[in-house]
Amino acid sequence: MYIRSTHREKEVTKDALRIGLATPKGTATTNKDSFGQRLIALRRERDMTQVQLAKAANITQRAISYYETDGGSPPGPAVAQLAQALKVSADELLGIQAAPRETSSFERVASDPEKQRLWERFQRITLLPERDQKAVIRLINSLTGTAGVEAQTER
Repeated sequence: MYIRSTHREKEVTKDALRIGLATPKGTATTNKDSFGQRLIALRRERDMTQVQLAKAANITQRAISYYETDGGSPPGPAVAQLAQALKVSADELLGIQAAPRETSSFERVASDPEKQRLWERFQRITLLPERDQKAVIRLINSLTGTAGVEAQTER
């Protein structure tokens, strides 16, 4: 619906500003939860430059800079392209909710002291001669019952 009245447009804009749905053009906000701040944080987490993100999202670098400085909000298709390029959900990019993140196997090992100790010992196996490494692997396979599975995958 197109509203012709400039008075009504001003009311809508004031309401949007009041509840945080819009920011005045050309003003940067200090709100850490602004779209621009989230975009910067997500881009930097992935060690991407604005140029790299722009290329991955098929958007201009100038537009990325504009969004990051809270000059304006991107249109829906641009949000989808940015989210895909950053490998996040559009909801996370828009600040609606953070996507649940799976913990990596490294994080699971690093958080458990016993697993950390076992991993450090296992890494020492690489210092052994190849013949001894194979013996250790055979021992592990016999203890864990994976010898048959490994032999089948080698064929």
